[in-house]
Amino acid sequence: MESPFVIVDLDRTPSREPDAGDRDRVVIGVAAEPRDAVDAFDVFLTGVLDPPRPWVGCADPYATARQLGHIVESRPAACVALVQVLRMGNGLSIPDRLILESLAYSTLQGGADFRAWLAAGPRRAHRPAETPVRLDRDGPGLSITLDRPWVRNAFDAATRDALCEALQVAVADPSISRVDLYGNGPAFCSGGDLAEFGTSRDAAQAHLVRVHRSPAALLHRCASRVTAHLHGACVGAGIELAAFAGRVVAAPDTVIRLPEIGMGLIPGAGGTASIPARVGRERTAYLALSGAELSVTKALRWGLVDEIGDLDDATTDAQQAFRC
Repeated sequence: MESPFVIVDLDRTPSREPDAGDRDRVVIGVAAEPRDAVDAFDVFLTGVLDPPRPWVGCADPYATARQLGHIVESRPAACVALVQVLRMGNGLSIPDRLILESLAYSTLQGGADFRAWLAAGPRRAHRPAETPVRLDRDGPGLSITLDRPWVRNAFDAATRDALCEALQVAVADPSISRVDLYGNGPAFCSGGDLAEFGTSRDAAQAHLVRVHRSPAALLHRCASRVTAHLHGACVGAGIELAAFAGRVVAAPDTVIRLPEIGMGLIPGAGGTASIPARVGRERTAYLALSGAELSVTKALRWGLVDEIGDLDDATTDAQQAFRC
C-alpha cells in the first residue's frame, strides 16, 4: 500500500506539479526559508520562526515533517480525511463546509481507530448541568455564557442544544447589536465532553443531528455582532466555535489545541470551516495533524485571535470563586 503521506524538500525540488496519488495522502512541503506556495501541498514547514502565511515556522522543519509523517501513519484515515475536507472546502460556502465536515466526521466515528481509542480510554461519568448555558440581556447587548465550570465547560449534547437556543435569539432579534460569548470558570471550553464520546451508535443519525442543531451555523449567521472572550483551555470545539465570531479576544493564559486526530477523528464542531477562514487551510492542517498547543501570542500573529486582553471583572470574579 502506498504511503499515506509524502514529504517534499522544496529546497531541492522548488516546483512540483500535483500528482494523481496526492488525492489520498498528506503532502508536506519543507524549506529552509519560505518561498512561493502552491496549492499542491497541505502543510508548509520552514526554519524561519515567524514566516508569512501559509508557512509554519519550527526550529527543525525536517524533523517536524517526519513527526507529522509518523502521526499520519498512525491515523491515516483521519489524517487523509482532514486534508481532503480542507482542500474541498476552499470552493464551498460555510454552510456547505459544515455539511462536508459532518459527513467525514460521521464516517470516522464508525472507523477502527476511533473505536480503538474509545476502548483504550477510561470510563467517564457524565456530569450534566441543569442550565449549561446562561443567557443575559442588557438592552441591545446579549451575553451568552457556557456554564459547566466543573468540567471546564466540556461541550456535551445539552450544551450544544442550549447554545443553539441562545444563538437563535440573536439571529432572530435584529435589535441585538452585540453578542458576547463567555465561558464560566477556569477555561472557556475544554472541547467535546469525553463522557459522551461514542455513545451514539447511529453515525448517519448523528450527522443529521449535527447539521440541524449546529451552533457553528448560527454563529456564522450572526458573526459580525459576536465577540468571543477566551481564557484558559480552548480545545477542539472551544476554538472551532469561537473562531466563527467576528471578533475574538483572548486572555494571556489562553491555550489552543485541536486534539481530534489522536482520537481517529477530525474537528467536528465547525473547525474545518471557521479556522481556515482565519489562518488558511495549511496552518489549520498543521494544527489538527500535530495536535500541538498554539500560544496566544502566535494565535494573534496568525489571526486566529484579534486581541490579547484581560478578562473582564465579572469573568475574573467567577474564576476566582470557582477556584476557591
